[in-house]
Amino acid sequence: MATEPTKAVPLTCHGHSRPITHLSFSSVLEDDQYYLISACKDNNPMLRDGVTGDWIGTFIGHKGAVWQARLSSDASFAATGSADFSAKIWDTHTGECLHTLTHAHIVRAVAFPSQPRPQLVATGGFEKKLRIFDLSRSSANNSASSSPTSVDGNSPPSPTPGIEIGPGVHGGNIKSVIWSTNLNILITAADDKFVRWWDIRSRSVAAMYELEGMPGTCELDSISSNPSLSVAAGKSAYFFSGTQPGQLLKKITTSKDIAAVALHAESRKLVTGGGGDTWVRVYDFDDGSELEVHKGHHGPIWTVSFSPDGKLYATGSEDGTVKLWKFGSDPYGLWR
Repeated sequence: MATEPTKAVPLTCHGHSRPITHLSFSSVLEDDQYYLISACKDNNPMLRDGVTGDWIGTFIGHKGAVWQARLSSDASFAATGSADFSAKIWDTHTGECLHTLTHAHIVRAVAFPSQPRPQLVATGGFEKKLRIFDLSRSSANNSASSSPTSVDGNSPPSPTPGIEIGPGVHGGNIKSVIWSTNLNILITAADDKFVRWWDIRSRSVAAMYELEGMPGTCELDSISSNPSLSVAAGKSAYFFSGTQPGQLLKKITTSKDIAAVALHAESRKLVTGGGGDTWVRVYDFDDGSELEVHKGHHGPIWTVSFSPDGKLYATGSEDGTVKLWKFGSDPYGLWR
């Protein structure tokens, strides 16, 4: 029997004018502060206070929908992937575009290694190519005449095409790229229904797993000291070891399509969003039972992410809003 919607009051973050495609939090920084970045089809990713949802700034420069946005662990940089055939690296303090990495097709996925002020970024998308770019080799002094032309004409372009990992292996568009806690391992989820773990040193596949549906979100749990990889596909949520490539820990199948999933390992609960309705659902990780259903969005939910302290989670929807939901019964942030 379906769970009745339960009363929950989320914080609603307005500002975007098109569907939200991706959400990502930073790590916890000084004074328990952390940040949230949102990607959107309105071309303009936004940076927010992760606790309150307050708007901090908008990154201006993309000429097409932004499909994915991530913050470096220390929130000093942001990376965005866009339908304008580029990925961009931004200074989060000034909003300046530091690098424009040109591609031959839509960029769906970007990833930083978990390091302060990272000098590498990985990208993937409709080219079906996984690439790593060395940001330290890009300089503001490079002229456009000796490098690929930047998309917006203002930011310094990348002077290198990047290093391709495993050319010709992906049989579909790359939807997600994740940098593992082992910095020698990159993870991709593609429309050929495979999740792949790549050994950067050998540039080859270390492990792979075939999903039963097209992948939705693919994210590394940022709360646990022993993080796991959560993947949404079809009506199932897959959970893989964060340290052992390809090791499936659990698969939970529901009666609903799952477009997005996030795991709170400590509480043994997961949160999902889907393309079939507008409800946020909370499930028990151990037995797969539906525990809560929350109403608030007015469109399908494409992305969900827990804050790094695990005390709230964010959802992004086709309705163009980001919502923050308190997780647990204790007072937190603006919920008193």
